Amino acid sequence: MSQQDRSAGWAAYYDKLRDRPPRKTVIAALDLFDPPSTDSLVIDLGCGDGRDVVEMVRRGWSVVAVDAEPAALQQLAAREMPDSERVTPIAARLEEVPLPLGLTWVNSSFAMPLCEPEPFHILWERIREALPVGGRFTGQWYGIRDSWEGRPGITFLEREQALVLLDGFDLEMFEEEEADSVTPRGNPKHWHIFHIVARKR
Repeated sequence: MSQQDRSAGWAAYYDKLRDRPPRKTVIAALDLFDPPSTDSLVIDLGCGDGRDVVEMVRRGWSVVAVDAEPAALQQLAAREMPDSERVTPIAARLEEVPLPLGLTWVNSSFAMPLCEPEPFHILWERIREALPVGGRFTGQWYGIRDSWEGRPGITFLEREQALVLLDGFDLEMFEEEEADSVTPRGNPKHWHIFHIVARKR
């Protein structure tokens, strides 16, 4: 597939998702945090077209928005949002981007599992170290009964493995979901997902 075809495919994908609301993990964290100060910083790893970023900014957060797909950041830039100057877009793979000093929240909605297992675990250790006490991680990890299990380049976890990784965090949301649906690309899929909101102790 050419880069042009790949970019067109991602653009069509983001168009289908454009009007969807922020994820429930993001809304939960926003409701749990105290009102943000002027220096409250969140990094969104795998921000996609920005459906979560818009709500973060609306609630007063400064956002470092990371995605490897140029089409995602183009869609994000095209969104109308107040205080858009508080968004810093970065084109990079999420497992390679440095985590900024001073962050209090790391979000990765449905993106973090799209790493090989070794980079996934290295990234998670970096997230643990970067978050201060009281900081939060939000996002989704994939379980072993997901129909994508076995595909290269993706990390899948058993429930107990996920809980071990979250040791040292208070679990404000840890919901395990299994459901059959159709992906935005129109493909049938069985999802096995852990929805996570975790506060560092």
